[in-house]
Amino acid sequence: MSIWAVLPVKEMRGSKQRLSPLLSPEERVALMRVMVGEVLDALCAARGLTGVAVVTLDAWTTEEARRRGVRVITGGARDGHTGSVTAAARVLAAEGAAGVLTMPGDIPAVTPAEVEALLAVHGSAPAFTIAPAHDEKGSNGVVLSPPDVVPLRFGEDSYVPHLAAARARGIAPRIVPLPGVAMDIDHPADLAMFARLDVSRETRTLAWLRKAGVLERLGAGCAAPPPRPTRAEMSEGAP
Repeated sequence: MSIWAVLPVKEMRGSKQRLSPLLSPEERVALMRVMVGEVLDALCAARGLTGVAVVTLDAWTTEEARRRGVRVITGGARDGHTGSVTAAARVLAAEGAAGVLTMPGDIPAVTPAEVEALLAVHGSAPAFTIAPAHDEKGSNGVVLSPPDVVPLRFGEDSYVPHLAAARARGIAPRIVPLPGVAMDIDHPADLAMFARLDVSRETRTLAWLRKAGVLERLGAGCAAPPPRPTRAEMSEGAP
């Protein structure tokens, strides 16, 4: 099956505003660059993909993508995460792609093996496979075949709606929890969780956080909010 990976990356200036209590604007851009680089490397090294495409107008990302031999798609790049992925999926489907896999650029612990695990469990078309975020709200890894089989709507609370959208199309979604894919970084509390993540490799992102002194700031309790509750924890607390 011809499956393309799609990585949407918006222009990085002003990115990751929710990390502003801990990181300067320049540090947030630097963090995004190292994270996107790690996700790109994982996708490029994974077996089973026909190709990798980034949807972006960001100059740094464009240069990094081309240096790796990754395709750059500009259409839809300013239409948000959902619009970017949908536009790329439309282009790839028109070219004959049987499916797409999409991930965000802020999951630096993802490994090629995790990408391959998502592809391995993905069934024959029509099929929908998903790897949730650690809080069971976000959709951090999604595989669709054909590329438009399920309407996508990314956001902080997209996981359950994506499951419902697949079922509404008569597709039983395949759910694959993966620790590296699950660990997205949006809030200071996510950085603390990422620093404690048990992974088999030293990520460049963790090395950058250490070198930039961010881990020291976290240890000093610098404006870090409490961890976000999972969907299960919120359900337990409901009357």
